[in-house]
Amino acid sequence: MSLILCIETGTDICSVGVARDGELVSLRESDEGRDHAKKVGVFVDELLRETGISPDELDAVAVGMGPGSYTGLRIGVSFAKGLCYGLGIPLVAVGSLDAMAAVAIEDNDAGILDVDNWENAVLCPMVDARRMEVYTRLFDAKGNALSDVTAEVVTEQTFADVRRERQLVMFGNGAAKCREVLPDATYINITPSARGLARLAEQRLSAGQTEDIAYFEPFYLKDFIVIPSKKKLL
Repeated sequence: MSLILCIETGTDICSVGVARDGELVSLRESDEGRDHAKKVGVFVDELLRETGISPDELDAVAVGMGPGSYTGLRIGVSFAKGLCYGLGIPLVAVGSLDAMAAVAIEDNDAGILDVDNWENAVLCPMVDARRMEVYTRLFDAKGNALSDVTAEVVTEQTFADVRRERQLVMFGNGAAKCREVLPDATYINITPSARGLARLAEQRLSAGQTEDIAYFEPFYLKDFIVIPSKKKLL
């Protein structure tokens, strides 16, 4: 039996969950903006109190590794690393797009989604990367990756070959900007969530795929660029 604390903070959503043997036990989420630094610790404390789990009972901490918001990812990863170091437990990193695809599959299996011919669909989770750019990765309906993680500028030709041959199912906070450009795709309401980490983190922990707590860094995909202010300082 394994207990894993799951943390996903790579977008506007701050999401924390506790999973036992790959199944979610309890969840806390907020989409009220990027004040994750204030909320993630509170959510963890609330979850442990609610479930009656002591911190020293945790077997690992799993974190959404990105891509996503630079600040959000650093908050989640830093908090996860601190817990792992203090408790002496492993850190498990899960791709945020992989986790979002897992949420979509879970919701479909539960009958929440209404997507025709799901078995042949191509899943396309998207994280907003500003303007018309998104971070994305393609998956089949079972969660197997069909592509690498990429940064895509959305145009009428984006995934044109896939859209001609199969149903492309788009979701995530980057999908909204695609509706007018890619009207032939299918859009569903799936957002980043710690619940998508649960089974994937259990698999990685069981396989011994853990991270070096001292040196692990989030997967930003693109370098963080500081844009100087145009305002003149007096």
